[in-house]
Parts: sequence; C-alpha cells; structure tokens
Amino acid sequence: MRLLLPLAVLAMLCLMPQHLTAQGMDNLEDNDFAEFEDFDDDEFVMGETNQAGQQSAGSAPGAADSRQGSDPPAKGQSKSAAQDSEDFMEIDDDQVDDDGIVEDEDSEFEHFQDEEEFEGFANTIGDQDEVRQGEPVGKHAEPKLTIPKVPIHFRTHWDSYWMEMLMLAGLMAYFANYLVGNKKNSAIANQWLSLHRSLLEDNFALVGDDGKKETEGSTFSFNKESESVYTLWCSGRTCCEGMLVELKMIKRQDLVSLIAGIMKPVQDQLHIKVELSPDSMDNFVLCVASRKQATKMFKELNDLNKFCCLVSKADEKYSIPGFALLSEIAEVSASILDGRVVAALNKYSHLIDYIHLSDQYSGPIQQEDPNQLKRPEVKRILHCGFNVPVKGDLEEMKPLLILVFYLMDRVRRYKLSKEAKAKSDKNRAAVEEEFMKSTHQARAEAAALRREEKRKAEKEKILAEEDPEKQRRWEKKEQKRQLKKQAPKMKQLSIKAL
Repeated sequence: MRLLLPLAVLAMLCLMPQHLTAQGMDNLEDNDFAEFEDFDDDEFVMGETNQAGQQSAGSAPGAADSRQGSDPPAKGQSKSAAQDSEDFMEIDDDQVDDDGIVEDEDSEFEHFQDEEEFEGFANTIGDQDEVRQGEPVGKHAEPKLTIPKVPIHFRTHWDSYWMEMLMLAGLMAYFANYLVGNKKNSAIANQWLSLHRSLLEDNFALVGDDGKKETEGSTFSFNKESESVYTLWCSGRTCCEGMLVELKMIKRQDLVSLIAGIMKPVQDQLHIKVELSPDSMDNFVLCVASRKQATKMFKELNDLNKFCCLVSKADEKYSIPGFALLSEIAEVSASILDGRVVAALNKYSHLIDYIHLSDQYSGPIQQEDPNQLKRPEVKRILHCGFNVPVKGDLEEMKPLLILVFYLMDRVRRYKLSKEAKAKSDKNRAAVEEEFMKSTHQARAEAAALRREEKRKAEKEKILAEEDPEKQRRWEKKEQKRQLKKQAPKMKQLSIKAL
C-alpha cells in the first residue's frame, strides 16, 4: 500500500503537462487571433513605458539627482525598452508590407517618371525646356500634359432639329396621302361598278369571277390587283369567250407619282378587252384611235404593224375629226364605221382613246428569236380604251359600254365580200411566208438535229440486240448513205428530138 501511493502521485505528475499542452492547443484552435493577444499586451506595455519616460524627462532636476543612486538598474531597463521598441518597429514594417501601401500625392504621378511609359521626353530637368516650380534638382521631370476642358453642349432649341422635323413631316404627309389616295381609287372603282351593274347583268351570266374563288356565281366586285389597278371578269354571252374590264387609275397613293403627274399629266383609264369566238368574226384588222395613240400602237402591236396601213385623210372621209384610222381593207372601214359608231366617236371624242378589232392579235412586237420555229398564238379580240372623266362623272361613261356591246354584235353580223376575203387571205399567206423565210435556217438546223438523234437511237438499238448480221447490214446501209452524201450532185437534162 505504501508503494502504490508514490506510484500514483508520479503518474499524475507525468500526465499533467500533457493535459495542459492539449488544453492550450484547443484554445489556440478556437481563437484564431490568440497569437496577437500577447502582441497587443506588449504594445500596450510599451506605450505606457514610453509615456513614463516622457514624464520622467519633464520632471524636476531633483528627481534626476535622486535617480543617480539607482543607475545600474535604470540602464538595464532602458536597454530592454529599446530592444522591445525595435522589435515593435520590425513588426510594424512587416504589417505595412503585408497590408498595402498608401499612396500620397507624389506617388500618384510616379508613372510619369517611367521611361517606358512616355517616349520622347527628357530624363533630367536640364534637358527640358520648361521646369515646374518646386521640382527638386536631379529628379526626373514629369511631362507636362495639358487636358483641355471641353464643355458638354446640350441642344435645347427646336430649331436645331429642323432636318429631322422635315423628314418626319414628309413621312407623315406620304402616309396620309397613301390612305387618302387608296380610299379614293377604291371609291371610283365601286362607283363605276354600281352604275354599270345592271347593264352587265343583262348581257352576261357571270359577273365578277376571278377563277380562284370556290364559290360559284357572280360576285359583283372588282379584283384588286394593286392600289391603282382593279379588274372585273365577265362571261356567259354569245359571240364571245369573255370580257375583261380593267380600271387603270392614277397612283394616288404614291406622293411621288402625284408630283410627277404635275409635270406630265396623266388620266384614269378604262380598258375593255373582249375575246371573240372563232366563228364570230371574219379575217380583218381595224383600229380607230387618237393620232398620238394610233402612232404608238402601230409601232408596238404586231398585228397592226404587219397587216394595217394608215388611211390618209380618214377624218374627212369618215367624218371622225381628231382620230386616225389604221385599216387592212377599205371595205371593212366603211362597214364598221356606220352612222351610230361615228356619232359616238364625235360625241365622246374626249373619252374614247382607241377601238381595236383584230383576228391576228398576238400582243406587242417581239424581238426576232432565231430559235423560234412557230408563230405566236393569235386571238380574235375587240379591245377598247376609254378615258375616265376628270371631274368624276362616271354616269357619262355608260354609253361607252353600250357602244362596246353594239360593236360585238356588229362584228358578228358582218361578212366579208369575195374580193375582200381573197385579199385578206393573201395578206395572211404573205405574212406566213415571210415568217417561214426568216426561220428557214433555224428550221433546217432543227430538222438536221432531229435526224441525227434518230440515227443515234437506231444505232444504239442495233448494237443492243447483239445480232452480228443485223449490225453488218446496218453498217453497210450507213456506208452507202455516207458515199451518196459525199458524191457531187449532177443535174439531168432532157433533150427533145427534132
């Protein structure tokens, strides 16, 4: 028992340092700033020591004499205080380096002294022309930079935006004109249709069909091709395949076109194109138009250029002043231009632009194409062009539609005499012969190409059969053909016996 008690005391003494060490480590881990607590205490002690030293320096001389007896311990204390202050200063320097450098006014412009930052400036004061005052000698001079102060100018007056306001006003005017012009053109088309609807219903079974709508029957409405073009298709009448009514009006929705129309006036027009049946019209071409329009149509349309000639003094012969006559046969002119037609031409001369009757209508003149081997397709048509009244009185145009129906019936009843028919056939044969001559070379080349393709197809067929006898016979036949082709041509003359 006496031996166990000393052993227990010895074990406790051995374990106590380890426990204290572990407790100290735990305190350090829990408090991250524990290592600075001792330093703060030292700093506080050093601050008190310095203050005590200053107070002792300012005390009476008698106090100094009283300290002379204790010089050795004072010297030891001063040495330890100095050593602690040096350690304190070293710690401060390290903290300054770690925390950062506070820039002052001089260090703010240190980049001006960098030689690589500015090239072309002198390195010393003596090499510069201008030296700033207060600059120490030997110090690198900083370049003198002058930054002008440009005031910010705000445009607060509306007259500074006159160009933008003009552009905005122009856009607003264009948009307003578009709405007004579009509405006016639509009103003209609807007004014309409402005035002529009863007349169209009496003459046609179908009015207003565009061929695209699924509904059957008349729609009695124009098809809007564009803002200034409206079309109306009518069908279901004797002696004609159909009639196309086209209203070509001024581009009132376009402000630029209106301004251009001031320099070159234009007028709304109504074009009526009737496709006649093949058996409802004999072979002739006739055109009555204003002088300016007749010259233009003669140069542009193929049938008038090929078959017609300008009748001299037509206004005196047929009593149609202000109009020109293009006719193929004189007999047709006298028969078509009867009293009723002449009266309408004289009464509505300001509205009638042209009346064109033709069995050879193929459109405008096309450029000569050597590869074209067939004549263009021709139609029998009655084409009329009328001017819409400037004041908008569309009621005045109703007799003109009646004139179109009268001409359709007049042409259907008219028959050419034998002499006129013979002349008409002769003219068409001459035009056909001229076309054949102009395309003879192209047709010959096309025929030779077709023959060559035919021979190639035949050769491929023979070779595909793999019959040596047939191949030999075909080669012999081809050889004879080539020899005959290369042989000189000789003419055979017959001599009569005496």
